[in-house]
Amino acid sequence: MAEFTRQRGKRQEDGGLGNVLDLLLANARLVLGVSGAVVLAIATLAVKRLIDRATSPRDEGDPKAEQKTLEESWQDLALIKATPKPPKKQRREDLSEPLLSPARLPVPGEAHELRVCSAPLETPRVESSPPRCLTLQEKLLSHYSSRLAVPEVQTSLAPQLARSICAQLQNFLRSKCPELPFGSLFLSGPLLDGLGVLAADRVHLMLPVVLDAALWSLIPGEDTVVRNPQYWMIKRTDLEYFPRGRSPWDRFIVGRYLSSNMLNESLHKMLVASINWPAIGSLLGSIIHPVVASQELKLEVKHDQVEFSITLFPVVEMEDKVLLAAPPEGLVENLWLESFYRAEVSKVKELDAGDSGARQHCLRILNGICKSHPALHKLSGSPLTHVILHLSASSLDWAEESLADRFQQVLEELLVYLEKGVLPSYFNHKINLFCELLEEEIDEMGFTLYRAISEPELLLKEK
Repeated sequence: MAEFTRQRGKRQEDGGLGNVLDLLLANARLVLGVSGAVVLAIATLAVKRLIDRATSPRDEGDPKAEQKTLEESWQDLALIKATPKPPKKQRREDLSEPLLSPARLPVPGEAHELRVCSAPLETPRVESSPPRCLTLQEKLLSHYSSRLAVPEVQTSLAPQLARSICAQLQNFLRSKCPELPFGSLFLSGPLLDGLGVLAADRVHLMLPVVLDAALWSLIPGEDTVVRNPQYWMIKRTDLEYFPRGRSPWDRFIVGRYLSSNMLNESLHKMLVASINWPAIGSLLGSIIHPVVASQELKLEVKHDQVEFSITLFPVVEMEDKVLLAAPPEGLVENLWLESFYRAEVSKVKELDAGDSGARQHCLRILNGICKSHPALHKLSGSPLTHVILHLSASSLDWAEESLADRFQQVLEELLVYLEKGVLPSYFNHKINLFCELLEEEIDEMGFTLYRAISEPELLLKEK
């Protein structure tokens, strides 16, 4: 009777412990999820076995029983150690998906036997490598290859279409204005020269204006009304001996000076009203239309695979000067802008060819950054090229391995020039390439570059 009472009491204790464990496991599924509940169930079962053996009567003096009990204890301890950690809780994208796959759902009435390995289980060690921090050099090269690469279809199709339009325009000018000695049209710009291109969106079309050097002379920019050495005037000479009409360009004279404005206005009228662009566009499989409201001579070209603009620039080459019919805004209409673009590209490529340098890589990255940055877009183009040319005179190591150092140095040099408000032209130190910037624009550029000096990666982020 006493033995029965002791066994009954033991079963009640076991039943009470079982009820507590069942309640704990039921709540564990709600709190920890299915994976966590499975882990807790395995560990709880192992602990329960240890408790059962601790409370069960031991066969004193039976070495086999003691050995069996010891082996079972190691097995349970191995079970606890081998229990996998629950995975991190992940957000489910679709709440309609079940928490468990059907293959893992328990079948009602099916007996599940927990098998315990006789040897301790070891989870494989996976050594997670720490995240690799890219250097500025690697980030620049990655930026160059990923964001500055123009699709091949654009690099081939846009120039091809531009050359076809160039030929059509050349034929029109020769038939419409045979008395005006225009030279052969040619293409120019970053797309063809490979500098500063983010997309094939712009092409320059140069229209040479051929002048007789005996009838025309150049007036230096310092002697013009704007006192700017970058703007020149083209004066008609010897009118006493060679009166008006001797030169075919005399029709564009204003006060004895060849007017860039008058020439542009005449060409603008022809582009807008005289050329059948719909027919030319249909022939080339494109839609071409002139931009009427623009002061520039601009065409918009739309093709199935590419869209870009063509800007026409009348250009005069005299006395080793390249002058564009691009006068400043205002009432002055006779000025011609001196362009250094051809000399810039030629000099940069010449220096790179001499020492296998990365100036073009650096310039293209900087142009891409500045063009897409709202505060720095006016620095793209000539200013950056001239900074690199100035820097090449003092910093001789332009190998690709030094790209990050040169990039950082260009930013520092730009900041110094902005603080002074003066960036002298590499080809003519009298010209200040910052002269047309407003004080507010210089301050904003300087603030942006000041932040980038300590953390250049800020400029490489998406805008």
